[in-house]
Amino acid sequence: MQLETIQLDRPEPGIAVATLNRPTRLNAMTNTMFAELEQLARTLDREDDLRVLIITGAGKAFCAGYDLADADLLPSLSPIGMLDQQERAARALAALRGMRIPVIAAVNGAAAGGGLSLALAADIRIGSASARFNAAFVRIGLSAGDLGASWLLPRLIGPAQAAEFAYTGRVMEAAEAERLGLLNSVVPADSLLAEAIAMAAQISANSPGGVQLSKRALQANMEVSSFAAALELENRGQALLTRGTDMPEALAAFKEKRRPEFTGR
Repeated sequence: MQLETIQLDRPEPGIAVATLNRPTRLNAMTNTMFAELEQLARTLDREDDLRVLIITGAGKAFCAGYDLADADLLPSLSPIGMLDQQERAARALAALRGMRIPVIAAVNGAAAGGGLSLALAADIRIGSASARFNAAFVRIGLSAGDLGASWLLPRLIGPAQAAEFAYTGRVMEAAEAERLGLLNSVVPADSLLAEAIAMAAQISANSPGGVQLSKRALQANMEVSSFAAALELENRGQALLTRGTDMPEALAAFKEKRRPEFTGR
């Protein structure tokens, strides 16, 4: 992949780190970045050996949202043109959230507007003490319901907390984000990426199929309307996993007191 706004690294087998790489603009989003995020998600999702993707930001910010240097163009777009612009951005984040593998956001600074939505699209969020969040669009005459935030945020921190945060447009610091469940944990800034990689390695040590169907079940059961439907999805996933090689390998390894060698087949 030839990427202009994202740097892709492979710190360990099975782990990829995508770093938003516009530090002089606080990694603000552009149309190019949205296109590259979608390309990245769809390309990496085809890699059989990839187990976890980590997303972080270069410099002192995670992602400052949509680049306001381009925002002056928005009012001049036709309604259909604006809808197309919005849908392009939404596709990028939907592609990341829909990846078969877990996505970890290592939030190293400000995550505002679309940057907040990007962090929310990850399965797990780890932050440094400088991580902070706000629904910035409400302050420039747009909705805080942007790129999935209105659906994901209440499910993480509850509807009343999400409403207060969204309507005021205030900044939520790392400690509060951890207390409310927006961040899984807060770690020292100099060890943030190492902590994310360590968590990714812990995930990678498990059965690829088991992790991927766990993710599918967790995401799908946030949307189903009944306990019975959740059980049906879980039952189907467990039945499918017994047909592969990883479960018998795990049982054999347990009996032989050794580490299992998972293949995902």
